Amino acid sequence: MTHISHKRWPIVQDILKREGIARQHLNSYDEFLERGLQSIIDEVGQIEIESAEYPYKIQLGKVKLQQPRMMELDGSITHIAPMEARLRNVTYASPIMLEASVVEDGKILESRYVHIGDMPVMVRSNACILHNLSEQKLIEYGEDPNDPGGYFIINGSERVIVGLEDLSYNKIIVDKETVGGNTVFKAKVYSSIVGYRAKLELVMKNDGLIVAKIPGSPVDIPVVTLMRALGLESDREIAAAVSLVDEIQDELEASFEKSGDVPTAKDAIVYISKRIAPGMLEEFQIKRAETLLDWGLLPHLGKHPDNRKEKSLFLGEATCKLIELKLGWITPDDKDHYGNKVIKFAGQMLADLFRTAFRNLVRDMKYQLERSGQKRGINAVAAAVRPGIVTDKLNNAIATGNWGRGRVGVTQLLDRTNYLSTISHLRRIQSPLSRSQPNFEARDLHATHFGRICPSETPEGSNCGLVKNLALSAIISVNVASEDIIEKLYDLGATYVSDAKDDLKKEGTRVFVDGRLIGYYKDGQKLVDSLRDLRRNYKIHPHVGIFLYQSSVEGSTKRLYVNCNAGRVLRPLIVIKDNKLLLTQELIEKVSKKFSSWTDLLHMGVIELVDANEEENCYIAIDETDMKKHTHMEIFPSAILGAGASIIPYPEHNQSPRNTYESAMAKQSLGFSTPLMNASTYVRQHLCCTRKLQLLQQRQWVC
Repeated sequence: MTHISHKRWPIVQDILKREGIARQHLNSYDEFLERGLQSIIDEVGQIEIESAEYPYKIQLGKVKLQQPRMMELDGSITHIAPMEARLRNVTYASPIMLEASVVEDGKILESRYVHIGDMPVMVRSNACILHNLSEQKLIEYGEDPNDPGGYFIINGSERVIVGLEDLSYNKIIVDKETVGGNTVFKAKVYSSIVGYRAKLELVMKNDGLIVAKIPGSPVDIPVVTLMRALGLESDREIAAAVSLVDEIQDELEASFEKSGDVPTAKDAIVYISKRIAPGMLEEFQIKRAETLLDWGLLPHLGKHPDNRKEKSLFLGEATCKLIELKLGWITPDDKDHYGNKVIKFAGQMLADLFRTAFRNLVRDMKYQLERSGQKRGINAVAAAVRPGIVTDKLNNAIATGNWGRGRVGVTQLLDRTNYLSTISHLRRIQSPLSRSQPNFEARDLHATHFGRICPSETPEGSNCGLVKNLALSAIISVNVASEDIIEKLYDLGATYVSDAKDDLKKEGTRVFVDGRLIGYYKDGQKLVDSLRDLRRNYKIHPHVGIFLYQSSVEGSTKRLYVNCNAGRVLRPLIVIKDNKLLLTQELIEKVSKKFSSWTDLLHMGVIELVDANEEENCYIAIDETDMKKHTHMEIFPSAILGAGASIIPYPEHNQSPRNTYESAMAKQSLGFSTPLMNASTYVRQHLCCTRKLQLLQQRQWVC
């Protein structure tokens, strides 16, 4: 008898067929080209050339990529395909063209596109010539139609940027540590913008004083002084920014006592400036302090003096969470919970690299133009640009895997031992933790890995549990514009922070979008239900995560987090409404006959993509036998396995390490790296195989 969940297999099949094996790499890279590249250039904006006779500015405009090409020995330029790059041992890259305009006295004199370097192109991405080609066309280009792409070709060798696990950005993570018999409470935030991140840490000392550690400041700054410097003058405003609950305000007493000698915002800036730049002129000291407040402190909230108020409210929220932890109202955040993790793929990694390379290029260009003095105009600008700065930095990093700042092994040579090893390599994830230390918790299988990370496929030895593989059902989120979501929240009745009355601030739910406090709402659960209805009706992007956090302790703050960031691991689940499954047999048949796809089901609200945080608000059934009070149901429970473990027949009957061994050994069998090459039909076939085997195209005939 066929198991009841097997009839839902066509949906998982459709997800993998349409998304492809390496979708997470391609999405990340495409987004970097579309948005990330431009935002890094906009950050610089313009270059001021300060020559003695006529100072002028260079305005940087739009950036675009041309078709992949290479320069021949005779200086001619030819467009190349990935196969040619492999055979001729060259790099598959596209020229980056940047619009530069010469501006004098506010008038644009002339502008043109300048070549600033070459960007390595990911095979099968939007920038690649193979993008959206038919099977026949791919074969004409010498490509395998079943090759998933998702890797780069540098000097003829295929290199893949392995996904890197990292703690979530812009999220306040509270924790307690025991140092010398004393318990120290900490709140950490990794504030991140494209290609740059800054860590803020709040620490509660034994005497109750809360201090902030900021990058760029050698000394710890009391949090009350910092909030004063950001523009909250009175003690009352500072206490209200933290919380209106009396027990929490009482814990601030020590911090206010220690900061009593700094009464105004100006005094606070002077206090900070004397500590971060001792011995300099007062004018410079204050400039340094203001740069620190605008750039070093929480850059994700903006880098302008206008954003200081918002930063002080964010600091208040972090302090509130820290005090709630000390009072025992909330539990420390679990660093191994997959809701507190994001996975960085090629896009984010290249953004880090391109940012430093582009800054170097700008510095070099400024130096060249200031030195040349007399020569002006757009031709002089084009001549001053050295494209090698960007090209070499990107190529060397991908070719060697050295990403600067001591990070090695970020890229690896794509494993082509057989087709399965290629697929498995493209779905691999590394943890940045040291291999030599035990890190027991980090190596453990966590409950939130279910349906996201394969429980069997991990190496033995020192990498065990630190190198993981994505499950078949895992989907990596993409960036969603948070402005649209914030607008929707205000439409639904969220109150602006500045307009909220004291009783709403005390009793209501704090609403966060990507770690930014945007307002308050009376009944958090009602807002969550409205937002989820909007998502199910495809009014907001399906990748948006909606998570309500309520502590069981009376009086503790309720928080609603709406996450729009890329790199969260989502998994598809069937929605249950009024104890009824929304997925009917008729819909399954439509998907299996290709009349509709899984994305149609997503837009209809039958299937929902849920991240690890939101799963905390769900109650999930494994099958139809018991659906009382449940909110969701698994689509296909065996999709919790990854590509390697999916080809094991009856894995549930094996002792668990046996599945781990087989996942490793299947990748070592010498086979053909593409199913195209396997032409012999008389090879003895498997007596028993799994549904996923045909899907991963290990065999062409149906099981």
